[in-house]
Amino acid sequence: MKLVFSLICIIILSSCSKNSIDNKNCNFLLDIGVNININLSLPQYSQLPFAGNSVYIANAGNAGIIVASTGADFYAWDAGDPNHISSTCSVLVPSGLEATSSCEDENTYSLITGRYLGSNNLPCSLKNYRVELNGNNLLIFN
Repeated sequence: MKLVFSLICIIILSSCSKNSIDNKNCNFLLDIGVNININLSLPQYSQLPFAGNSVYIANAGNAGIIVASTGADFYAWDAGDPNHISSTCSVLVPSGLEATSSCEDENTYSLITGRYLGSNNLPCSLKNYRVELNGNNLLIFN
């Protein structure tokens, strides 16, 4: 019985693989605590309840936070390009439901899925944050 149990344990442990997210290129963004409350009644956020809009919020996360709206859902992403070392050009600039870096390669990402939209096969997607709608306030946190 001990032999059978040992064999089962060995099979289970040997079948486990490394996490596919363990990519050395995806370590450019730090795990920074975020806890933001946005009042959608304020003028700077008044366009967020409407589909296809996004807003940049400075001084949060690695390079700011971008909040995007589909009209039904809200998404929050770190504004740092996950495929670049942190620099002034690696801050993403939102435009509708996409965001682009101003670096030479101009990486563009979807603000719905967080995935890279270019033809290159970049390994990292945007770093997302949780979003909850509470009345007229958006709570963004991790």
